[in-house]
Amino acid sequence: MTEVLSQRSLGRATLARQYLLERAPARAIDAIEHLAGMQSQAPLAPYVGLWTRLRDFAPDELSALTGRRQVVRLHLMRNTVHLVSARDCLDWRTLFYPLHAAEFSAHFRHGTGGVDRNVLLEQAERLLTERPRTRAELGKLLAERWPDADPGALAYAATHHIALCQVPPRGIWGKNGPAAWAPVESWLGAPLCSVPVDGLVTRYLGAFGPATVADIQLWSGLTRLREVVERLPLLRLHGEAGQALYDLPDAPRPGEDMPVPPRFLPEYDNLLLSHKDRARVIPGNRPVPLPPGNGATAGTFLIDGMWHGTWQIRDGTLRIQPFSKLRPAARDALLTEAARLGAFVAPHAKHDVILEKPA
Repeated sequence: MTEVLSQRSLGRATLARQYLLERAPARAIDAIEHLAGMQSQAPLAPYVGLWTRLRDFAPDELSALTGRRQVVRLHLMRNTVHLVSARDCLDWRTLFYPLHAAEFSAHFRHGTGGVDRNVLLEQAERLLTERPRTRAELGKLLAERWPDADPGALAYAATHHIALCQVPPRGIWGKNGPAAWAPVESWLGAPLCSVPVDGLVTRYLGAFGPATVADIQLWSGLTRLREVVERLPLLRLHGEAGQALYDLPDAPRPGEDMPVPPRFLPEYDNLLLSHKDRARVIPGNRPVPLPPGNGATAGTFLIDGMWHGTWQIRDGTLRIQPFSKLRPAARDALLTEAARLGAFVAPHAKHDVILEKPA
């Protein structure tokens, strides 16, 4: 008989793998690989994401990994910017080439009519190998060769067809810099690999499972993964609604009564954006906010394993906006965690913490 997981049990299984039931005694590089990468459109968001998941994380650890090129930020899953290890970057980038090329054709190709794509990419890679450049800088230089083309479209053609990563100082704690791009292979000093998608699927389940095929496809942006899932030696489960779930046989699946401490998440956190059906952590199909900025100043928080509100640091004040009234014990635990968050983000400053009335 196939095991049926309640929605609450499903959420706790994912929280366990996300290191959100208890902080893990792991190195940042190992956590990033375990999590199958971290969303990083806001370049500093992964710092808060690692702080909330690891026991002894300090910002310098991730800054050093970035400076030593052991981790990189680049477009991967869903054509969005992710922070991944250098090893995963080299293994996975080729899997997403068709997705990125299709995104260009769908949204950015107008303005490149009459331009020989191969010549364009060869010229762009030469310019980016000379030194990292922003899209604006690259487009301006390419337009010297193709003055009738749109400079922005030329730059997007390059960034969607060449394996590129964003380079420091962007993504370094306490610093800032433009989104400048360099070829992955020259930046990392190693060639891209060609690996089967099977490993990507199992890594997803290890970080986000149990999951449906639709969940895996939503997270990755890839299609036709059912045949991949069906050939893997996975455990078959069912959810409350009868949906078919797949999982790694030895992955943690704690009971639904497992206590969950309050947790602050950064902008764009993977937990909230990596399932087709987000009900395991998001009540009421509430849309996830995607604020602009460099990160580490806003996000969401969990109460009892569910998204329960938002937070923002501005003008020396950490404001917490819950969706509904908190029970006294949950409120006190959340405020204690908020003080830790303020100390992490700005250890030499004192933050006022304000718990606002429910939205």
